[in-house]
Amino acid sequence: MQVVNVGDLTVDVIWKDIRNLHLSVHPPTGRIRIAAPRTLDLDAVRAFAISRLGWIRKNQRKLVAQPREAMRDYIDRESHYVWGERVLLRLLHQDGPPSVRLTHRSLVVCAPSRMSRDDRHALVEAWYRESLRQAAAPVVARRERQLGVTAKRLFVQRMKTRWGSCHPDSGNIRLNTELAKKPPECLDYVVLHELAHLRERTHTDSFYQLLDSHLPQWRDIRQMLNSLPLSAWTAQSTQPDAGRQA
Repeated sequence: MQVVNVGDLTVDVIWKDIRNLHLSVHPPTGRIRIAAPRTLDLDAVRAFAISRLGWIRKNQRKLVAQPREAMRDYIDRESHYVWGERVLLRLLHQDGPPSVRLTHRSLVVCAPSRMSRDDRHALVEAWYRESLRQAAAPVVARRERQLGVTAKRLFVQRMKTRWGSCHPDSGNIRLNTELAKKPPECLDYVVLHELAHLRERTHTDSFYQLLDSHLPQWRDIRQMLNSLPLSAWTAQSTQPDAGRQA
């Protein structure tokens, strides 16, 4: 990694085997990162950053102002979100294997009283991950049929800088576990976006035409998704070609 100064801004430059420049701004401090092709020199990267100064400063201001979730302790009657709906965590101390289940307006966590906060966090995180995996499967299948593509594998995991990603060469797509906390239409949008990369590798006009054709309101959904509170731990980034996150 190299560092380049652009006026009063410091930009981290990471050289990769890619074709295009990718600019991102990361919370909480508005750190700037550019992923650049190895074929470019530093002066070309600096010129690219200068051309994007207005966009960089605009999104840095947005990040500072964007609400963030409070840290969770995974205790009784604590507020959480599942598919965009607020639920209360109900902590039940009991022996036996720990478990999590969703009931009407409640996320019931059954765990031994000796279980630590970090272990409860891991338990709930695993439940979110599996919930997203189950919910995503039919969405992926439906969008695959519409686009005429097939994803080789679907991964669900924590992702610090994206809602989702696609690797056209491997055919794999990845979804951010945090999507299980957002409204269902956000999952549909991210799945469509990532699968569309199996048709169009980059954000070309043809790529956006695919989104327009299959989800005309995708811009509104993207705006909603990126305006929702950031989780306490995640470091979502903003990118000029994809809005923010997918």
